Amino acid sequence: MTSPDTGSTPPAPPVSLTALLARRDLGLRLLAGPEDVSIHWVHTSEMADPYPYLLGGELLMTAGVQLADPAQYVERVVEAGAAALAFGVTPVYDTVPAELVEACDRHGLPLIEVPPRTPFTAVARALWRLMAEARLHELRRVTEAQQSLAAAAARPAPVPAVLGALAARLAGRAVLFGADGTESVAAGREVPAEAARALRDLAGVLGPRPGGPASASGDGGGLRLAAYALGGGEGLTLGVATERRGPGDHTIAGVAVVLLSLLTAPHRGAEAAVRDGALVRLLLGASPAEIAETLGAGPWTVVHAAGGDGTPFAAASLAAALGTPLVDAGGGGGGTGRADAGQPGGDGGDTRPTDAGRAGGDGGDARRADAVEAGRGRRDDTPVIVRLLLPASTPVTEQPGWTLGVAAPAAADELAAADAQAARALRRAAAVRAPVVRQRPGGLAALVDPDEAAAHARALLGPLTEPLTETLRAWLSLHGSWDRTAVALDVHRNTVRQRITRCAALLDRDLDDPDVRMELWFALGTR
Repeated sequence: MTSPDTGSTPPAPPVSLTALLARRDLGLRLLAGPEDVSIHWVHTSEMADPYPYLLGGELLMTAGVQLADPAQYVERVVEAGAAALAFGVTPVYDTVPAELVEACDRHGLPLIEVPPRTPFTAVARALWRLMAEARLHELRRVTEAQQSLAAAAARPAPVPAVLGALAARLAGRAVLFGADGTESVAAGREVPAEAARALRDLAGVLGPRPGGPASASGDGGGLRLAAYALGGGEGLTLGVATERRGPGDHTIAGVAVVLLSLLTAPHRGAEAAVRDGALVRLLLGASPAEIAETLGAGPWTVVHAAGGDGTPFAAASLAAALGTPLVDAGGGGGGTGRADAGQPGGDGGDTRPTDAGRAGGDGGDARRADAVEAGRGRRDDTPVIVRLLLPASTPVTEQPGWTLGVAAPAAADELAAADAQAARALRRAAAVRAPVVRQRPGGLAALVDPDEAAAHARALLGPLTEPLTETLRAWLSLHGSWDRTAVALDVHRNTVRQRITRCAALLDRDLDDPDVRMELWFALGTR
């Protein structure tokens, strides 16, 4: 059975319940169910029916304040998809109710006893620390894989080298399929014939259909299978077969898809090949100044894009649509998705007392209600952020499913500044909900001596520090809109108000005066 990959992996890697139970300082004890389950976040609830407040995969903690029917309570928790249940003894119960233990055992739901000396906040903090360690391990693994894949792309036979590096990193098999489904190049260990057939069939699910899914996943021959469509319009597909699917595997495969799309793109002339080599050096960590001579004087255009289907390999099709290889692609956009459901200080608060409306409980958590309403499908809405480099003569047009921020044309040794421009343009595009926003050079500012303008800007804006300067810039660019500025900066609107009020006090200026706003905008542009 196959299904398109919807990028449903949570924003943080899961933690094994076994690892949490191993923390002896917590004194946790498993009373029922298996311990080899994965926990994606933690939530505390004293509601009689916590179902509406659960997203699935969480460790639900309760002291049983409103535990009237343990059997029905467990049924609802299991129906909501919770990974495990933690029950705190005292002040309501001296021991975990036997009916609750029996119900959890019957449904296969892990039940953990939390001793009186261990507050719920300590359990939540331990879980976040384990998640942070897992995230660090994942980032290191992805970084090392990206470096090895980029190095393989610079070898004399790059396509087999990239496939070999990918297979080694994922401890499986990597296959490049042609448009007709035939195996073109393969690397890694051999797989059973059943798995090979299933992988070929999975690759055929994608095909060259416009608007089709960028990836699909499934199982076959006892292995986990995944297929990714390459950009470039040739109908090529990457297939991967592994024994297990770990955190970061999709990101690693996404890097390989980007590189293979670049390497297999048709009709690339000598100039494009030189540019590709320079971009590979960027992937390997070279600075824009180091590749300026190889890249050529330009001018060049830097583009930041957000969107796609929530996975890095979707960037390959965007790069192909704009006719350029990638500078960088990865997660970490401004989306929140389910992150609100699992932030420290949110659901991990100690709500063992009966007041369910306190911080960390269910009362008043509108963000959770919104997330449940939109997120029952277990989807992570965090967008992919893609950075592209194009010749300035290449037109940058609206791309379906993407939001683009376009910098002004820049020379090769000015790419760092252009990159910052593109990032600001993307934030503005997201705030005003525009498909494309461009940084526009010139104008009246070009009539003023740059040194004098910079000196004036330093004197005028001297009292401001970050994040006040960036907040003022965003607020002015969005015509004083509190809500849009909050969206652009990913902060609360009250935070924007406080920062702008602070700016007005430090500058001793009336920010409602259009002349003041114009002068400050000019200064921010030349600072």
